[in-house]
Amino acid sequence: MNLTMGVVVLVVSFVAMLLLRFPISLTIAGSTILTVLYLDIPMAVVGQRMIQGVSSYSLLAIPFFILAGQIMSEGGLALRLVNLAQLLVGRIRGGLALVNCVACMLFGNISGSAAADVSSVGSVMIPMMKKKGYDADYSVAVTSSAAIQGVVMPPSHNMILYALAAGGVSISSLFLAGIVPCLILLGALMITSYIIARKRGYGRSEPIPRERIPKVLLDGFVSLLTAFIILGGIFSGWFTATESGALACLYAFIVTFFIYRDIKLSHMGVILKKTFRTVAMVMFLIAASDAFGWLLAYLKIPGLVTDLFLSISDNPYVILILINILLLILGAPMDMAPLILIMTPILYPVVTQMGMDPVHFGVILILNLGIGLLTPPVGTVLFVGSAIGQVSIEKATRALLPFFLVMVGVLFLLTYTPGIVMWLPNLFG
Repeated sequence: MNLTMGVVVLVVSFVAMLLLRFPISLTIAGSTILTVLYLDIPMAVVGQRMIQGVSSYSLLAIPFFILAGQIMSEGGLALRLVNLAQLLVGRIRGGLALVNCVACMLFGNISGSAAADVSSVGSVMIPMMKKKGYDADYSVAVTSSAAIQGVVMPPSHNMILYALAAGGVSISSLFLAGIVPCLILLGALMITSYIIARKRGYGRSEPIPRERIPKVLLDGFVSLLTAFIILGGIFSGWFTATESGALACLYAFIVTFFIYRDIKLSHMGVILKKTFRTVAMVMFLIAASDAFGWLLAYLKIPGLVTDLFLSISDNPYVILILINILLLILGAPMDMAPLILIMTPILYPVVTQMGMDPVHFGVILILNLGIGLLTPPVGTVLFVGSAIGQVSIEKATRALLPFFLVMVGVLFLLTYTPGIVMWLPNLFG
């Protein structure tokens, strides 16, 4: 059977299903099945690969992290982290924008999800900023861009997906590698927010009363302890990522329902339902992507892509520019998780042949596709932020442009200075 025609069938069916607005999971599975039928490969192979794709012990960490973040999100965590951020940076000009950036970073340190970040922190901060005289488009732009920190700051579900798609890259190393880039991104977004705030004449936020400071600090510490459990357990070697996730769920449950008590225990059913729905979508996507990845290898597509890039140039700097541009373009019409599972098997051989560390590439890939969450037509984070702020996508996109350019600048800084990304992983061995 002609493998070249197999590649054509795979690509054409995949693009056609995307244009027909099939769900991405069904697009991946459908194009795989059509190509397998064309190549006369037994369908049992697809089933075996899908089962194998979700039979990894490491995958258990994903539902645990999702459940812990969902419990804390429903339990009023976002407001407590906003108060902590306001205590830290609220008195600077344009303080609420800076509070927004810091709160998104702190919440991302627990949820690991940009969408959860913008919906939870945004529902608190965007109305608050509008009430204090901040323009709605600016409020949405700050929140949406700051939420992208959640995909880089550990514990990121997307880092676990990349580790599995890359064939066993250390999750602990990826988590360590994400910390410094996230702090650089935070600094860049805060500087941008401050400059725009001064230009638009926004004032300072009201100080937190002195008598409330101890409670704000205590609430912030108790909330962030979830992240300390996850990251401390993993980095110290006491727990695996899965075990840390399970402990974080237990801690989040106790704090939410027996310490904060903002919601009733009966609400746990709603939390579990939302978690199961998310986990089911993620697991089916992983299963379909594993079969898709096997088919890519069978058709020798990764090798073809490697040869294509090396035929353009043998200069690593040029190839990295091309890879970043390709990912930024693909991030507009497609969501982040499927792109990680699809592009990792294709690009991984290219970057490893250049001598790039897989951990470094993982951080670059995830940040790059995270920026794609801000770009229409898919732009999940931008859509959620616009819906909360009641701002049109066009207006929010224009306000987002300075932040987008700064984030791309940070992306290229991290791409060409691997020492920044690899400093903590190398430090901890």
